[in-house]
Amino acid sequence: MTDFEKEINRRRTFAIISHPDAGKTTLTEKFLLYGGAINLAGSVKGKATARHAVSDWMEIEKERGISVTSSVLQFEYGGYCINILDTPGHQDFSEDTYRTLMAADSAVMVIDASKGVEAQTRKLFKVCVMRKIPIFTFINKLDRDANDTFELLDEIEKELGIATCPVNWPIGSGKRFQGVYDRDRQCVITYSDTEKGTKEGESVEVPACDSKALGAVIGEEAAGTLIGEIELLDGASAEFDLGLVRAGELTPVFFGSALTNFGVEFFLRHFLEMATTPLPRKADKGLIAPAENEFSAFVFKIQANMNKAHRDRIAFMRICSGKYEASMEVKHMQGGKVMRLSQPQQIMASERKILEEAYAGDIIGVFDPGIFSIGDTLCMPKEQFCYEGIPTFAPEHFARVRQVDTMKRKQFVKGITQIAQEGAIQIFQEFNTGMEEIIVGVVGVLQFDVLKYRLENEYNVEIKLENLPYEHIRWIENKDVDLDRLIGTSDMKKIKDLKGNPLLLFVNAWSVGMTLDRNEGLILSEFGRG
Repeated sequence: MTDFEKEINRRRTFAIISHPDAGKTTLTEKFLLYGGAINLAGSVKGKATARHAVSDWMEIEKERGISVTSSVLQFEYGGYCINILDTPGHQDFSEDTYRTLMAADSAVMVIDASKGVEAQTRKLFKVCVMRKIPIFTFINKLDRDANDTFELLDEIEKELGIATCPVNWPIGSGKRFQGVYDRDRQCVITYSDTEKGTKEGESVEVPACDSKALGAVIGEEAAGTLIGEIELLDGASAEFDLGLVRAGELTPVFFGSALTNFGVEFFLRHFLEMATTPLPRKADKGLIAPAENEFSAFVFKIQANMNKAHRDRIAFMRICSGKYEASMEVKHMQGGKVMRLSQPQQIMASERKILEEAYAGDIIGVFDPGIFSIGDTLCMPKEQFCYEGIPTFAPEHFARVRQVDTMKRKQFVKGITQIAQEGAIQIFQEFNTGMEEIIVGVVGVLQFDVLKYRLENEYNVEIKLENLPYEHIRWIENKDVDLDRLIGTSDMKKIKDLKGNPLLLFVNAWSVGMTLDRNEGLILSEFGRG
């Protein structure tokens, strides 16, 4: 194996997904702690003076204690080069998570042990299944009272339709949490609380076959319960099969507490061994293998104003094949131009380091002068192919946006256009008008708050939002349709996107069918043409 192949094979690129408050960002922080990327883990919640989580870099995230945009974090651990894509848990920012999953090779699903499978977990899980992404489950917060362990596994299997295989097994929960049983090594690892934010902690290992020692450490009653549960588990749970894990049909399950650091390194070590090396990606000319092709990448995220000192736009790219080297020329397929990537950076949330090289599986940030769009492909100039596109999801909430100070029109248009290019919001214009009337569409209403906050803080523009009653949007697929002659319904509104594509807004779902009935040959779509 060449050094080039070794570099690609030691990469692990994964997304962390969960319902809000399941402990996803805390788990991410602890991974960084073990990798030596940070010295003290920050808490997502806390007082204004407290240290914030590395992955929550946006001001609004620090104020509200939630993640509203995905972050990219790279660090080394145990000979592996790890790229973590930390995603927002809140459903109002799920579109950002969908796009991020397109750049990942596997997903870590964090579940709160006291709540089980929650609504957002189901939604995100469906995206993983659709893409056949291997899923690893970390059941968190065992230091608090938890649901019955067998019921938690049953819920995952029923709700998400995936078989489970526990790698370790908890002994109690909350105040009675004593540690976990390692099924592979058949020993008990006792729980010890650690000082928050550090990785120091002492734990004792006791062979499960030594019943006397086990009873002395965790108590006779807990030892008896554990032995009974292990027997039941060995007879009832699915056997571990790495092929099924990598096919996305079996999820290895781990138990622990991210807050107190128990079980985190155990999970990280096992995950890195089980997770795949960078996977081939689908392009219009077939699968592109990471080690067999020259440099290629696709843009999955664009973020403006990550750093107030820079005031720039960063396009996040997943390298799919080959190796990036400083000053190399690449072709931007959608723009049809050969270019040099400007100062590619390794990103640690909002911190940056200029890269001299990067390999398939890595995520790099590139300065974007306004030429990139989400889903764009970059490859070597002599190559000609495009990776499969990233779908645009239909907004479900709409509002008319006006700036308070009409003298700040230029900043307003610039700000709202740049934020729209990131994919968090979609902006439309009234049919037959220019940018005078702007309508914003979002997947979740919290995006309106983020838009308002960012326009005020990053572009110095105050806006007023007027909520509109529309709930359904359809793109018109027909190239030759005459919008003036279209026969609609009383609750229908004609609009266009920034590329001039015609769209229709409806208050009621039945109006969509009625409009199709009244216009023979009309084709409407729920997804944009990216």
